[in-house]
Amino acid sequence: MRRLIHACAVLALAACSPAEDTKSKAEAPPQPVALAAPVPASIAPSKTEAPAGAYALDKTHASLIFRVNHIGFSNYTGRFTSFDAQLIFDPSNPSASSITATIDPRSLGLENPPAGFVDELLGAKWLNATGFPQMNFRSTKVELTSANTAKIKGDFTFRGVTLPVTLDASFNGGYAGHPFDPNARIGFSARGSLQRAAFGVKEGIPAPGTTMGVSDNVEIIIEAEFTGPPLAAPPAK
Repeated sequence: MRRLIHACAVLALAACSPAEDTKSKAEAPPQPVALAAPVPASIAPSKTEAPAGAYALDKTHASLIFRVNHIGFSNYTGRFTSFDAQLIFDPSNPSASSITATIDPRSLGLENPPAGFVDELLGAKWLNATGFPQMNFRSTKVELTSANTAKIKGDFTFRGVTLPVTLDASFNGGYAGHPFDPNARIGFSARGSLQRAAFGVKEGIPAPGTTMGVSDNVEIIIEAEFTGPPLAAPPAK
């Protein structure tokens, strides 16, 4: 059985009010009165000491994991070990933040792969790492969904195909710096998914109504820390 590992943030209200005819003893039928839907309050982003600015991925504290369903019995899991990202971070206005990322598909890592299996997945039917040695993600929109969560919408390019992908991200916190870590630091967790067939990877997808194969859906799991501007020196006394 072949398997695939692939790469790598309203309420409405209505009321009714009866209308009364003072010139007649008969009551007029109730008439519905539509009320305007309340405008939801804007979401205030989580407070952090980390400043706005450009941040680079801390590769020693980052992971990029992929999972696909294998014949309905397990979620087969692998990772890419060579990837990078650049983040423009604005804590007071997260929608102004943006991120770009690159992934080297040749860095595919699997647990206990059979002989030749990694080479097979790097081949033309699957990742086609020789023809397309880089995957790319570029954010196009960041939508805050709570104080510390957001939907990061962007364009993902794989095997020469570019399609929209959405990541559900959580901001885990940050600081402006520390005596043992003199640069600003922030951390995120994110999840998303994509359909591999849309990028031309159709090998082993189960027939309709069955799970005998490897799922079209690929789950993406990301953990990442970023380092930013240096800690500001205290004002001179």
